[in-house]
Formats: sequence, structure tokens, C-alpha cells
Amino acid sequence: MMNVPDQSMAPPPGSKSPEGLPGFTDAPRFWERDTGRWTVKLLPGECYVTRHDEAIVTVLGSCISACIRDPDTGLGGMNHFMLPERGPGIGTNPDSPSNQMNRYGCFAMEALINHLARHGAQRPRLELKVFGGGRILKPMIDIGARNIAFIHSWVRTEGMRLSAQDLGGIQPRKLVYFPATGRARVMKLPPIENRSIADRELYYLEHLSEDPNESPVEIFK
Repeated sequence: MMNVPDQSMAPPPGSKSPEGLPGFTDAPRFWERDTGRWTVKLLPGECYVTRHDEAIVTVLGSCISACIRDPDTGLGGMNHFMLPERGPGIGTNPDSPSNQMNRYGCFAMEALINHLARHGAQRPRLELKVFGGGRILKPMIDIGARNIAFIHSWVRTEGMRLSAQDLGGIQPRKLVYFPATGRARVMKLPPIENRSIADRELYYLEHLSEDPNESPVEIFK
């Protein structure tokens, strides 16, 4: 069983869940005792942007999450993508925070940047941190390495400032990001949990290749 936030822990008296920005008002929030904050959980293909002192949490195996914020405004967010890009000839507008095309890095990065800009972030000020890309699907091609190569290429092409990274390795990660301050906390998960996460990613990949528009598969529970 994976170590997940205690969603049954009640918030302190008088603590009210912050109102989400337009486009994110339906994001499910829970009070997490460990962070002492209202927290949003991301699944593959999702992103979230906020200007409040919240936490965003996800679990990464081969996947990568980019954490981006504008330090001058405190506006920041995170995405979670599974593969670098889809094949040629695919066109879509990754405007929705949960658009299934955002399972691919090329769309997920565009979606996160667009949402930040829409709410007032200025591109020259953006601070970027990236995490994930582990090698946990041993019998298959190293998807984590492909994701790492993609994100490094994207950073160079876009001229973004990469302020921190924790990529590669053979362990999955639990990532908690605090957009208001830009702090990111990474916990490497024990090897006993690798198989569970790997099985879910493998199932996810098989269904992704069949139909990229079907309902998302939940990797983090």
C-alpha cells in the first residue's frame, strides 16, 4: 500500500479551502496534515495552477512533472506527463487542465505555460523545476530516459531557466510542490512499491496506445 496523504484529517477550525482560479475551480482539494495546507492531487495528463498557499502532490515513476512559478506574483503550477510526444499529424488545443493530450510532454508544457500566462505570469520571470523520469519499466524501453531527453531539449529550445531538477534513477518519487514559495519536496519511495507503480504505468501505456482519448487511469491512490 502506497504512503499517501491522510485525507481524513480535518482542517483546523476556520480553515477554508481556497477558491480555485478560473479553469481550476473543480479541482478536488483535501487538507493534508503533513503539509499543513490544502492540497491538490495530480494524475497523469493533468495540471494545476494557483496563486494561493496550497500544495500540489503527485507520484512519479517514468513520468515527469514540471513545476513552474512567477516569483513576483506567487502564481505557480505543476503538470504531470507520461510520454514526450505523440506521433505526427495530431493537432489539438491543450487548453483544459485535464485534456488527455496533456499526457504528452509537448502538450503538457504548453498547457501549463498558457494557464500561467492567462492568469498574469510573465514568461521572462518564470522559474522551472523538473522531477521524475525514473527507470521502473525494466523489460521495456527506458521511457524515463526519453522523458528526460525531451524536457532538457524543451528547456534549451524555449530558453527557460531551470533552477532545480531531480531526474532519473530507479525509484519512483512522491513530489510535493508549494507554488507560493517555489519549494519542492521529493521523497524516494521504497523498492517494494516499484512493482505496483510499474504495473499501473504499463497498464496506462497499453491503453494510451489504444485510445489516447479514453478516461484517465489513476496511478496515484
